[in-house]
Amino acid sequence: MARLRKAAKQWRRPDSRAAAARVLIGQDVTLFTVEPELIFGRRAPLEVELGSGKGDFIIEQALRHPERDFLAVELAPSVARLLATRCGRAELPNLRVAAIDARPLVNLFLPDSCVAAFHIYFPDPWPKARHHKHRMLSPRTVAGIARSLASGGQVHVASDVAQWAEEMFTMFRAGGFEQSCEQAPGASATGFARKYGAIGKPVYSASFALGRSSARADSLRSV
Repeated sequence: MARLRKAAKQWRRPDSRAAAARVLIGQDVTLFTVEPELIFGRRAPLEVELGSGKGDFIIEQALRHPERDFLAVELAPSVARLLATRCGRAELPNLRVAAIDARPLVNLFLPDSCVAAFHIYFPDPWPKARHHKHRMLSPRTVAGIARSLASGGQVHVASDVAQWAEEMFTMFRAGGFEQSCEQAPGASATGFARKYGAIGKPVYSASFALGRSSARADSLRSV
């Protein structure tokens, strides 16, 4: 609750709203598609973080890689506002924020083969069976990620919950992905990872790429 009150207080400040407005996309139209080249005004490799939280990871990445574009995605209104404010104040031309549910973004709005890397760090596991419908990741979302992932693209995933991590990894394998790295290189740069590291809590992460057979099938469908 304290975090929500802090975010609400900050959002009431005109300078915070002005900073957020510089990076928020799709605020004045009904958003049916996301066109990276129109959003960023150039063609560059695009990295998307699903569930960016306060933006610790993606702001640092955008600063370190000006040759790439970065889209931060966050659904919770209070968190999305704080995220947009922080991203706007960073004044990075290669960073934008989408305050939207990650599931329709991946399944419907992103063009085919447009994302060089997805980052999915510490999504809520919603452990109770009756709440599974709220999970960001599902076989359908994995299929949407596969559709929108560019050739040679990577998906980086992390969780602090061992069972949920294994469920996510299994979904990617079942969706035609192969594990390309035992640890996702960016997971340690998130706010959650730093907090968990400070208290000695383990983090489970991995990176995935589309398997050769899946990539070949995508190529045949695109002809």
